[in-house]
Amino acid sequence: MPVIMNKNQDYDKPIKIGEGTFWVGHFDPVAGWLSSPYLIIDNGDAVLIDAGSRDDFATVIMKTVQAGIVPSSIVALIYQNYDPRLWGSLHHLENLIARSDLKIISDRANLQFMQRHSGEAALMSVDEIDHRLELPSGRCLEFIKIPFAHSAGSFTTFDRNTGILFTGDLFSSYISDWSLLLALEPKCRTCGGIGMCADRHCQIQDILRFHQDMMSSERALRLALDRIAALPFRTVAPQHGSIICESEDIVVLCEVLASLKGVGIDAITGDRSFYELGDTSPIRDRLHPRGSGTVCR
Repeated sequence: MPVIMNKNQDYDKPIKIGEGTFWVGHFDPVAGWLSSPYLIIDNGDAVLIDAGSRDDFATVIMKTVQAGIVPSSIVALIYQNYDPRLWGSLHHLENLIARSDLKIISDRANLQFMQRHSGEAALMSVDEIDHRLELPSGRCLEFIKIPFAHSAGSFTTFDRNTGILFTGDLFSSYISDWSLLLALEPKCRTCGGIGMCADRHCQIQDILRFHQDMMSSERALRLALDRIAALPFRTVAPQHGSIICESEDIVVLCEVLASLKGVGIDAITGDRSFYELGDTSPIRDRLHPRGSGTVCR
């Protein structure tokens, strides 16, 4: 079962969100767009998910130690997309952890951005490890690819032990009145964020705007939702915004995101067909007018 969190959390300490699982991020009440690194502890071994930028490094390490883990106990770093805000501290982490068997895990499309910033640690794509990381205790983290939501190499990480799905940008938000735990009011569950909301700090609207801006298209967003639908997750831990652990809230958000319009490139192209978008005749007519006889050499 998910850990029930109150709204009066001490954000200067690691916050437990599940058995052996902690939020270890940096709280800045004026930032408006926070990143959330997560720590998983399993029988003395640890994994960091989306460990953050260079600015996050000191906070993440301090909170990891406060959770009872020394850096050398970290066996893997998981990065769910190529955004440097997630992996900018990689070089510092690798040097501090200082273990020859450290694994850096991401999609191949992301690793090409990270490889110049890592040292001797093994870079592993989720494909080559069969989309799973098995810890020494037997606990397994599963990786589910959600391409172009938002980047080509985006994926989610599912921990069956806790029922937590770490979703990266999926379910993330530009939340303006941030708290670690999302709790929708009953009126928000019925509103669905579709109409004009009287609340200037509408959490659903913040989530929808984020997805319209950051996801590549409506099809990519729906594919991502389709790929996670069969997973028995009970808690959603996104990269930006608030953690969602109320089942009613998860259902509402899945429904409004699945019907969301104006996502990414679709907000620009509208209803134009692929044939209209792919018409190159104006280029041909300008560079090689009919009857001109011009040949490019």
